[in-house]
Amino acid sequence: MNDIVVRVEKILKDNGYKCTIQKLAILEVLIESKTHLNSKEIHYKLKDKRIGLSTIHRALNLFKTLDIVKEININGVGYFELKIFSKDPFHIHFKCSKCNSIIDIKSKNVNLQCLELKDRAEMENDLDIYDIDIIFTGLCSKCKEEFRWQDQQKLE
Repeated sequence: MNDIVVRVEKILKDNGYKCTIQKLAILEVLIESKTHLNSKEIHYKLKDKRIGLSTIHRALNLFKTLDIVKEININGVGYFELKIFSKDPFHIHFKCSKCNSIIDIKSKNVNLQCLELKDRAEMENDLDIYDIDIIFTGLCSKCKEEFRWQDQQKLE
């Protein structure tokens, strides 16, 4: 974690921004999180530090501008994850329409096909594509199992 903080401090400084205690606290939450978080969830995790929601929004927007985080917009809500320090910089997201969880799709074949599609789109349309946002929507395995169980109960 310390290495990430040092690198973010350098990015902020190199771009003329101060590395404040609030920005570091927000960064820490993102580093420690195993899930994608929206600004209200980050605010809740930082409630003891008394960091306002508007401060969190400003920091996240700055982090986004500097390519430190990536925002995944689902149903008008922005969810954030570390971008430049990710072990898996390109991946597809899945959003469960029942429980609203966001899951990273970890399939090298699917990711490779998406990158090939990006390359083809660039060539055929004379484009430079810098980022890809693909979000599958459906039921996660847990919710799918709940629906199966409910359907089975109805049959009995």
